[in-house]
Amino acid sequence: MPLTISARALGSRRPIFADWSIPFHPIHDGDPGDHGLTLRDLIDRIVRAEVAAYETRREARRLDRVFTKHQIDAQAAAGRVAPEGRETPPAPSPDEAVAAALVAFEDGLYIVAIDGREVRSLDEQVFITTDSRVTFIRLVFLAGA
Repeated sequence: MPLTISARALGSRRPIFADWSIPFHPIHDGDPGDHGLTLRDLIDRIVRAEVAAYETRREARRLDRVFTKHQIDAQAAAGRVAPEGRETPPAPSPDEAVAAALVAFEDGLYIVAIDGREVRSLDEQVFITTDSRVTFIRLVFLAGA
């Protein structure tokens, strides 16, 4: 089952990036004895999946590409046709990325909502179902505040 991930900035109508998903097995099956997982564990899984996806995209960018006429026309319309491979910085290690995400949550840089409900603690139990949506909401602070 894919788990849908979205991100928004407080006060902005547009999402930070397009929704994406990661493979995820439902944790909550309706069993009253089911304890789910913690927000900490969920963030860990999401961040590790995105680090792996970034590395896959990074490796694909290193190769020269051959485009079809349609792809050339589409890229030209967007302003640039770039068939050459390019070097992009490597991702941090998954452990470093998870640690940074957890510190950012604890520092109040973002909040997490699961199915429209804010989760306030990294150790709070969360329950993911087959149609769950996880939203990361970046908090924007006022200058001088």
